[in-house]
Amino acid sequence: MTATAQGAAEAAGAGGVAGAVTAAFRAEWGQVVATLIRLTGDWDLAEECAQDAFTAALERWPRDGVPSRPGAWLTTVARNRALDRVRRDAAGARKLARIAPPEDPAEPGEAGEAGGFGDDRLRLMFTCCHPALPLEARVALTLRTLAGLTTGEIARAFLVGQEAMSKRLTRAKRKIRDAGIPYRVPPPDLLPERLTAVLGVLYLLFNAGYTAGGGDGLQRRALCGEAIRLARLLTALLPAEREARGLLALMLLHDARSAARTDTAGVLVPLEHQDRSRWDAAEIAEGVALLEDALAPAPDRPPAGPYQVQAAIAACHATAPDAAATDWPQIAVLYERLERLVPSPVVALNRAVAVGMARGPAAGLALVDELDRAGTLAGYHLLPATRADLLRRLGRRAEAAAAYRSALELAANDAERRYLARRLGELT
Repeated sequence: MTATAQGAAEAAGAGGVAGAVTAAFRAEWGQVVATLIRLTGDWDLAEECAQDAFTAALERWPRDGVPSRPGAWLTTVARNRALDRVRRDAAGARKLARIAPPEDPAEPGEAGEAGGFGDDRLRLMFTCCHPALPLEARVALTLRTLAGLTTGEIARAFLVGQEAMSKRLTRAKRKIRDAGIPYRVPPPDLLPERLTAVLGVLYLLFNAGYTAGGGDGLQRRALCGEAIRLARLLTALLPAEREARGLLALMLLHDARSAARTDTAGVLVPLEHQDRSRWDAAEIAEGVALLEDALAPAPDRPPAGPYQVQAAIAACHATAPDAAATDWPQIAVLYERLERLVPSPVVALNRAVAVGMARGPAAGLALVDELDRAGTLAGYHLLPATRADLLRRLGRRAEAAAAYRSALELAANDAERRYLARRLGELT
């Protein structure tokens, strides 16, 4: 929730009307902002008037009761605020006709659009993730406009200053305006390329929360939650897109392990040592069902994409009753397929781990040494950390200790640093 409305809700208490406003914020913020952007073409005005609507809800709903259609109520109030703002601006008279609210506002998503994509949130998602914008701007804009995070919250999530993040958002909005980036879902011939950009942004959001780039905690669960929420929205709006379901499945299968990823001291617990009774069985079941649906045979079904393959890897881990039962040969095969789809040194490193588990640490170490010689992962702490683990399993303690020291110098997250220090201490 935006800072003003969130503060008011907290002051009013956690339950009752405040709880209803908070629930409406999570469900409706993106839709209200998206509708106002379509009507006004002004991103800042849309956000300000949406915030005013939620503040008004905190004032009026205790007196009048929670409306039966909170989204329609909030959209009408926000649109009226925008109408008042535009009316006071002589240059904005042209916008009055299209901003003026109808007597019975439509429910979110009822407006039609060529191609069958009528939801304003979908238009907003594709606009925020337009390839003409820098990647970091796409991420920030998506969190601001669709998820409703404040500038300060986004800045803290990505470990940058609030002023720098504010400038990043301003530049992104200016780029959309000056470059004439259309507020629409792309036509069918451009949809696959643009959908890939949207999926990439959502996965980056999830990863930024799943393993924080710095600080004391390993995870930022709220950021993971927002990424999953937006992925759910995308799959609901584009139900035929298998890669979107694959991404949602991948997020859920990873997120299911979150509670077991650190111990009581905040030290990272590797997958093989996690208490699987703490994994979220409901998320695993949902993720597996989504994956099976995405991979279901169909006459014109294209080959599985990278998110479906990654979800299949995550499912191998999530469905194994214990670490010893993990199907590492299958995981190694899946990583080999993933590397063909997405050639990447990070994927190659993960394949080396799988090979080391399936065929022995010497086989994995040979692949890691190749990556080390290539230099493509220089400065990436997981390269020496992986090398250290393989050397430790081979009994080469002195070399393993040196590799753990290298990983410690590069790691920025304190939970990971504590784990690496513990491993180093066991050797020395």
